[in-house]
Amino acid sequence: MSHPIQRRTALAGLAGLGATLALPSFAQGGGSVVIYTSNNAQAFDAVTQVAAKRMPGVKFSAITGGSGQLLRRLEAEASKPQGDVFWSTSANTLGAFTALLEPYRSPELAAIPAALHHPQNLWSAANIHVAVAMVNRNQLGGVPLPKTWADLLDPRLKGKMIIADPANSSTALTILWGVEKMLGADGLKRLASNIKVTSAAATVLRSVGQGEFAVGLTFESNAYAYVAGGQKEISLVYPSDGTFTTAEFLALVKGAPAGDLAKRTADHLLSKDVQTELLLAAYRRPARSDIDVAKLVELPALSTIKVFPIDEAEAAAKRADFLKRWAALVQAAGN
Repeated sequence: MSHPIQRRTALAGLAGLGATLALPSFAQGGGSVVIYTSNNAQAFDAVTQVAAKRMPGVKFSAITGGSGQLLRRLEAEASKPQGDVFWSTSANTLGAFTALLEPYRSPELAAIPAALHHPQNLWSAANIHVAVAMVNRNQLGGVPLPKTWADLLDPRLKGKMIIADPANSSTALTILWGVEKMLGADGLKRLASNIKVTSAAATVLRSVGQGEFAVGLTFESNAYAYVAGGQKEISLVYPSDGTFTTAEFLALVKGAPAGDLAKRTADHLLSKDVQTELLLAAYRRPARSDIDVAKLVELPALSTIKVFPIDEAEAAAKRADFLKRWAALVQAAGN
């Protein structure tokens, strides 16, 4: 179904990748914490508002970028870690980088279902993401509004669609892995022939929002900012043949310079007040079971969305092979 909802409060523009953002402190005493994160400006603002009221005295900085890019950076720094907390990505991407992570069981996990955190406490779910097609109806050029993933294989959409590189973006990996599971290898090949691949996930949103492309494949929280910002030509399509959901996880970096302060940072990010503010300001569906999404924002209840299940563990184990196959398909398609 399409879901072109409006919210009264418009959001500011999305943050560019690669920026360094200063966050206020939220722990007693001095010290500093470096957060490597794929989250956007709205998410940082939400964390900032809550953190400003908590335990001042610690300096926070955040390095932003695509999740795959940041994890590869952490990998390169493994002998001398520069970051303390990674926030966040899906298990299908984190699973390839377990050697970089420090086990930690936050007390906030009492409010998070057991299925949403790692059995050995390597990561914890902060949010739940839903894959959507972000559609700029003004750019469809007479092509009907797509309602299913299969509709995106229509040759008339060739050159009108965009997605991030799944090697850099866990969002794109989740979507493309799901498409192949749903539509088979031929379906993935046909999608590759239709779609433009960009290195940065933020480019997908900006390109559709500015009318350069008709369809962008992304997560609802990112796309909905444009709807909430008043762009009436933008619709969010939750494919009726089933869409893909994934938990977004945060983790501690092994050997984090901040030590126990990194753990308190994780507790803060998982707390009810931060998770509520993230929902209100950045449309991040919380992983916590004690927050009623429908009472706070105008997003469809998860129970009303048809979900096509995907195996995150399988996706993580086969990530490298999948990325090679996808790159070959894109190269063959000339996109």
